[in-house]
Amino acid sequence: MTVLKNSSAPSGVAVREGRYGERITAVEPGGVGFIPLGERHGRPLQLLWTWTSPNLEFTTVFLGVLAVAAFGLGFWQAVTAIVLGSGLGAVAHSVLSARGPGHGVGQMVLGRVPFGSRGNILPASLNAVAGGIGWFAVNSVSATFALNTLTSLPKPVCLVIVVAAQVAIAFFGHNLVHAFERYAFPVLAVVFGVVTVIILSKAELGAPGPANSGGLGGFLIAMAASFGYAAGWNPYAADYTRYLPPDTDRRAVGLFAGLGVFLSCTVLQIVGAASVTIGGKALEDPTGAFTSHLPSLIGDLTLLAITLGAVSANSVNIYSGSMSFVSLGIRLPLPPTVQRAMVALIFGAVGLVVAYFGLDDAGHGYEAFLLIITYWIGPWLGVVLVDLFLRRGKPIDHLLFDPLHRNWAGPIAMAAGVVLSVWLFSNQEKYVGVIPERFTSVGDVTFEAGFLISAALYLALRPLRSTE
Repeated sequence: MTVLKNSSAPSGVAVREGRYGERITAVEPGGVGFIPLGERHGRPLQLLWTWTSPNLEFTTVFLGVLAVAAFGLGFWQAVTAIVLGSGLGAVAHSVLSARGPGHGVGQMVLGRVPFGSRGNILPASLNAVAGGIGWFAVNSVSATFALNTLTSLPKPVCLVIVVAAQVAIAFFGHNLVHAFERYAFPVLAVVFGVVTVIILSKAELGAPGPANSGGLGGFLIAMAASFGYAAGWNPYAADYTRYLPPDTDRRAVGLFAGLGVFLSCTVLQIVGAASVTIGGKALEDPTGAFTSHLPSLIGDLTLLAITLGAVSANSVNIYSGSMSFVSLGIRLPLPPTVQRAMVALIFGAVGLVVAYFGLDDAGHGYEAFLLIITYWIGPWLGVVLVDLFLRRGKPIDHLLFDPLHRNWAGPIAMAAGVVLSVWLFSNQEKYVGVIPERFTSVGDVTFEAGFLISAALYLALRPLRSTE
């Protein structure tokens, strides 16, 4: 990146190098720099399918399965938890997405304001690992199971096929990601629309939960998991709106981005919850159990859609994971114009290995991952949203690429929020926090506690906050 003065960018802002425009098959040049006005394109409506397609996959369905089969809720209890959790994540996604056009940079670059140039290493590193490797591996496993069930090819072969497609899209970058989501959208919407009708028509929606009902604890865990899934996209939000012209209607940007996340997450999770009431080995063989409720032709189409949906999700995960890594400022022995693309390839290779070892016991691993992912996003959101409120109407562009900008209140508040909330409220198989251990009905409210703790601390640490 270079710093250009007297350009279309604000003074002192690093501008993305290279020409890109609206080309789909060109490799996106540069990394996390400001997108010049001459390169801006797109419209808010595209965000609807960009954020709907990645959630039209089996991991979304399986989250609804967990609400009933693992967390012990009845169907309507599960629906309430799903709507609340997904709604909270979608609202936050809407707010963060709306910032992209005005500032012209990705989400983790915007994070340098509340966290400082060095302090931003904390959330950016977590996002790079969680998105580029963690989410990528989880979704690759679900696609592998679907492709294996459909074709009977060995699972390792299916995994390689899936990973290769995902990495290729992320390697080319922003425009191809948007285009792929657009063309995947009608296929996924039609297939899963038919599946939704079939599953809901067979389900016993009034059936009570399992004998050992999850109660309040199960409800809170299910809501936290739904929030974690929807909010898992929040650290990517501005990555997909930064190319929009700066005068784009911010309300439309937020509406379509948030709506895409909310509708897709809510509908498919509800379908997953309903499928458990029909029967089958929902946890032992999740993909097989789900498709067994469908006519053979629809079942096969669903397996194809599950694979396509996972590719849609992981194209986003790898792209934004590589964006987060590049935002760390680590100097790689590569030309600046290709660093992001090469990081996407590296993440794909690492994610392939992680996914391979996750093929066994995928159900329990996914349950734990969905809860753990909220443990850092809640505190991160607390800091980001409070800072956004405090700085409303104030210029921030001069802080985005200033290496001397410090704001230690952000990383301190976030780290404290993570540690305290996990210590006090975590309710995992491998670790139970102080409060759930004594009061079993509390469940897992780590993300709520982390959000509130970090938000309050960020407000309190006034002497450490940037006053620029």
